[in-house]
Amino acid sequence: MSATFAELYAPALKEVFTVQARQRLAEGVDGLEYARSYAERGKPDFVLAFLLLVEAGDDLKRELLAYAYERRAVLSEQKAASFARQFRRPFPLVRQSARQDRLAAQRIRSGQPLPSPHELARIFNEQAEL
Repeated sequence: MSATFAELYAPALKEVFTVQARQRLAEGVDGLEYARSYAERGKPDFVLAFLLLVEAGDDLKRELLAYAYERRAVLSEQKAASFARQFRRPFPLVRQSARQDRLAAQRIRSGQPLPSPHELARIFNEQAEL
């Protein structure tokens, strides 16, 4: 049997995000709507915090979390391009972060856990050697 959304992704969440999500839910906000709003802003940590606290299907939760990572990748690439124009030099680490976010989104959609920092380093080192 495959692991649940919570089993796969809860270990990746820092407590500070859960505390903030719980506070907002205690105020009576719609947690799923907040998760969608944070996904649109490319904030996967907040998305995950809300998704772990609300009732919804695992497929919907995976899709929202993956979208948050993809959205953050797009925003990071836009920021890298803006910085490159402003400072007249490339920002490869920002672009690498965007690639890592896209990889995370792929893993989430396929029901796999998020890659560890060590796994990300290995993957990107292998790609650099190609």
